[in-house]
Amino acid sequence: MSKWNAIAQQATPLLTALQHYVTRSTAAFHTPGHQRGRGVDPALRVLLGDRVFLADLPELPELDNLFAPSGVIQQAQDLAAQVFGGEKTWFLTNGSTSGVVAAILATCNPGEKIILPRNVHQSAISGLILSGAIPVFVNPEYDADLDIPHSVPPAEIAQALAHHPDTKAVLIVSPTYYGVCGDIAAIAQIAHQHGIPLLVDEAHGAHFGFHPELPISALQAGADLAVQSTHKTLSALTQAAMLHVQGQRIERDRLTKALALVQSTSPNYLLLASLDAARHQLATQGKELMAKTLKLANEARSRIAQIPGLTVLSPHKAGTPGFFNLDLTRLTVTVSSLGITGFTADELLNQHLGVVAELPTLQHLTFIISLGNAEADIEQLVRGLEWLAGGSWEVRGEESKRDEEDGNDRENLQTSNFKLQNAPTPQFPFSSLLPLHPPTPPPLHPPHLPYPPSPIPLSSPREAFFAQTEVITAEQAIGCVSAELICPYPPGVPVLIPGEVITAEAIAYLRRVLIAGSIISGCADPTLETLSVVK
Repeated sequence: MSKWNAIAQQATPLLTALQHYVTRSTAAFHTPGHQRGRGVDPALRVLLGDRVFLADLPELPELDNLFAPSGVIQQAQDLAAQVFGGEKTWFLTNGSTSGVVAAILATCNPGEKIILPRNVHQSAISGLILSGAIPVFVNPEYDADLDIPHSVPPAEIAQALAHHPDTKAVLIVSPTYYGVCGDIAAIAQIAHQHGIPLLVDEAHGAHFGFHPELPISALQAGADLAVQSTHKTLSALTQAAMLHVQGQRIERDRLTKALALVQSTSPNYLLLASLDAARHQLATQGKELMAKTLKLANEARSRIAQIPGLTVLSPHKAGTPGFFNLDLTRLTVTVSSLGITGFTADELLNQHLGVVAELPTLQHLTFIISLGNAEADIEQLVRGLEWLAGGSWEVRGEESKRDEEDGNDRENLQTSNFKLQNAPTPQFPFSSLLPLHPPTPPPLHPPHLPYPPSPIPLSSPREAFFAQTEVITAEQAIGCVSAELICPYPPGVPVLIPGEVITAEAIAYLRRVLIAGSIISGCADPTLETLSVVK
């Protein structure tokens, strides 16, 4: 990161102001209703203690105002901008979701185009619905060996811009949930040659740039805007995030207004103070903390790679299309050769050994090594995976039934009797927004289940969201236009987006991952027996 004033970074203006106010004796007649903990349910007090309620305060004069900062919040944001390399930083209490939505609102008017990858987070689709922007999807590079999507190669962005020169912004995800980074510098150069900003969903990369073994940050690579979930890989409280901008391609007043639209007007000061503290910690100890974290992660990677039957996503793939770099603190372990899904492996490790992964998928488990982990955690993780690979366990009950259903579902998917009947013919402009090079996934073989092909868009996400809808069976819905944003969560990558034609492949994929143990968000019917479609 750029150099900052080390003396100034010793300060914690917001955290200190909150600490001072907590010591005051006041007769409070303002929100929140628990009045510094005196009114809370005793059971909650037993869980959380007293001090958390003392610090749960509203926008008091001494504590500044998030939406019109001029005091300690502004000072804290300015210090964060120095550390994270932005010209201006906004604190977010509604997570990176609010930052991604606001970024789209700030750069796109209704009917204007934005280029984004198909494996974008669902928050970006929410941004499309709210803004009325039209998505131009580009496909990420598909890794057939691992059965996961990586990042979008710069050439795909360049070709999309050549076909859609009226595009107003480019949005990419880097790193992915698996820690894979795109070539942000090259993509930024392409976007800037067309006079448009590059927005980066860097939710999983708040720690980037603070150690030479880590990837550089999106801002360091030339992005105009980066959204970071400070709580995901640093020490802020859950839901606390930051948005950083640099350069003149982002209209900052409009971005401020957009954030006011999508954030609570009652921001949580515990979250805000945790952002100030996380910045201070990184500014004063960042390199040392990241060195410790990387040491643990490298040890874990080396030991796990020696376990028979398991493979770990390797940085040796760096330099291949869509795989510019890898976050070494992110461990993606393939478990499919053990004959079980990642979901079952996750349950076994959690229930029997207390090892909890960040992300289970059909074939993998992804683990995050962060500054709060210790040597004992790594030992428990490695021993747990050794136990799992050793096969000294037996899947019983619902787990066994589910894996049996997994196999049946794979057969059903291969011989699906779903028929795409009476599918409407797509009309310009939305048919022109299909990915330029639809991926060709490898032949299906257990337990592989590639992402389904990108559906045909027949309307904008906003038009479909606000259209009249009806609920019909999933089989009847094939060929109809989706009114729902449906995605397995995590990682929150949409399979169906409002405005897209529902396909047999999409339904089969969603049912498969549902049976395997994933949570499907966005659908009114969690069983996927019925779907909401546009009339």
